[in-house]
Amino acid sequence: MDKEKKPSNFIREIIDNDLMLNKYAGRVHTRFPPEPNGYLHIGHAKSICLNFGIARDYKGLCNLRFDDTNPTKEEMEYVKSIEEDVKWLGFDWGNRLYFASDYFDTLYNCAEALIKKGKAYVCDLDQDKMSSMRGTVNEPGQDSPYRDRSVVENLDLFRRMKAGEFEEGARTLRAKIDMASPHMIMRDPPLYRIRKASHHRTGSKWCIYPMYDFAHCICDSIEKITHSICTLEFENNRVLYDWILNELGLYHPQQIEFARLNLSHTVLSKRKLLELVDGGYVEGWDDPRMPTLAGLRRRGYTPEAIREFCDEIGVAKFNSIIDVVLLENAIRSELNKTAARVMAVLHPLRIVITNYPEGKEEELVAVNNPEDMSMGTRRVPFSKVLYIERDDFREAPPAKFHRLSPGREVRLRYAYFITCEDVIKDKETGEIKEIHCTYDPETKGGDAPDGRKVKGTLHWVSARHAVRAEVRLYDHLFIKRNPEESDSGDFKSNLNPASLEIIDDCRIEPGIMDANPGSRYQFERKGYFFLDKIDSADEKRIFNRIVGLRDAWTKIEKNHPRQ
Repeated sequence: MDKEKKPSNFIREIIDNDLMLNKYAGRVHTRFPPEPNGYLHIGHAKSICLNFGIARDYKGLCNLRFDDTNPTKEEMEYVKSIEEDVKWLGFDWGNRLYFASDYFDTLYNCAEALIKKGKAYVCDLDQDKMSSMRGTVNEPGQDSPYRDRSVVENLDLFRRMKAGEFEEGARTLRAKIDMASPHMIMRDPPLYRIRKASHHRTGSKWCIYPMYDFAHCICDSIEKITHSICTLEFENNRVLYDWILNELGLYHPQQIEFARLNLSHTVLSKRKLLELVDGGYVEGWDDPRMPTLAGLRRRGYTPEAIREFCDEIGVAKFNSIIDVVLLENAIRSELNKTAARVMAVLHPLRIVITNYPEGKEEELVAVNNPEDMSMGTRRVPFSKVLYIERDDFREAPPAKFHRLSPGREVRLRYAYFITCEDVIKDKETGEIKEIHCTYDPETKGGDAPDGRKVKGTLHWVSARHAVRAEVRLYDHLFIKRNPEESDSGDFKSNLNPASLEIIDDCRIEPGIMDANPGSRYQFERKGYFFLDKIDSADEKRIFNRIVGLRDAWTKIEKNHPRQ
């Protein structure tokens, strides 16, 4: 393992100690075990990077296993999307693709083995009654009236459950442990329930399905996992994990819990993300505002940036909220070094250079990336009529406004100094239609021979040559740092009304027509943008803003202070 590159954490310290003791015969074997009931999100990326990263660094193995034990919520669409996401992040499970459903026969036999040991029984209580008899943290639970059924009766009932004789919810198989246990999870938890639903892989073969806690540990054992790494919400379940494997006498992996990723201004619950999709609050699982890996990919994030983010936040034992700015900084830092620059005007204001010769055109040299001069230069057309950003002109400029205003001289990037001479307005509305300027032909390239200086530098595009494009300005989906905090009790009340702005009249320098969907650029002074792979076509260019050049909260905070 290359310890120079990967800082230690408590999980790696456990593995280092296990290797020193030759536990598991020196093996390191992890797994990433998603349930295929939704698309993966940035929180799953942390687990993917951790499990696959540990296997890589210790020259071990990592399985991809789908814990598909609930046919009412799982679909092949989710299976395919998860496979795509893991590959996109840069990890490979080789020939180790597994499903809990691969082991349904084994899991069933394990359940019968517990019944035969007197460690499991069939219970006729419904879910509500079972919960009411479970007790509290301070009070023991009550035994089920069906707890003392004989082994013979339990085997018969369980086999009849498997045969489909009983209605859904009529019976469950429960572990027989201790209804007075201080661990609530050990108060006779359910192991199997009746689900008369078709499974996406096994069809109608089964009508009973194992509970996650029962299936997960046995699947780990079958696959000879050494370190079963999971999030803190499963810490209380570890005693049940250990109990099941010990009672069955199976190979025993070690469960280790770490703090899940909680990201500010974001929800990372698949149930709530599904609610946003089904309710039409977003356009789908891959909406670029969604924290799903599909959404981040479509927005323009790179796998390298997400891996860097996961490395930076590290692995902890206690839950906390990570500021989303750290994720934005990861992609911003990468694209600052790798993204080609172009000039794009999002809200065009027409500029006429009155003393520039009619019909004249020239090509000016622009740098593709000042952070990497090996990326070379490009030619940008210049002509008499240009577009600049509407916000770059003020007829009555406020203090410290260093851009264009009447009588003021500014620099056009890579071009000339221009001076505003006249403002042309619509006679009926008073709206500014165009600005008339003069240019100094001696300032080509941005320097004045007489040494005079200007404070403002503006980006621009030639009106005659500009490519028209649609730009989608994405922002955070939620206003509050913790969207779960809501006076109404509904996280959706914290949705950001300014999370998407569509601009359909953006003008970009013409070289952009050669760009392939999936290309990333820095629009100078505006941020980093991604040419959408799905909606863009030969004659329609649609750019998604990945991230601004700085923390993009300024715009939101004008109307909604950060909370």
